[in-house]
Amino acid sequence: MSAEGKLVRDRIPEIIRANGEEPVVYRADAEEYRRRLREKLGEEVGEFLAAGGEQAVEELADVLEVVFALAADLGVDREQLERVRAEKARERGAFDQRIVWTGIRWGDGKPPETALLQRELIPGKAGSALAR
Repeated sequence: MSAEGKLVRDRIPEIIRANGEEPVVYRADAEEYRRRLREKLGEEVGEFLAAGGEQAVEELADVLEVVFALAADLGVDREQLERVRAEKARERGAFDQRIVWTGIRWGDGKPPETALLQRELIPGKAGSALAR
């Protein structure tokens, strides 16, 4: 653990005490909590990517727990988050069909210029096919 500590699950201090040790902890303010949750998400995703088999399921559950905490920090409960997820899946699909996008075939068969590709296809950019 780093000298600045790390965000841990709520019952960790209790578990440490049950093992006869005294944890040194403090409660983060809102800004620090947000920052540490985002760091924790990266940590848990990294652990998931490195894991295999049953351990991957455990790590994925940790990722989900952090996602729920991030949503709560934004004022969104699990049900609201699920509604947003379901709506996006309804509108744009999920990832069930394993579709990999490699580009767009233009009528003349030639690839577009890089600048055109960036302007037209990058999500969130004005005129983007994906932003629509």
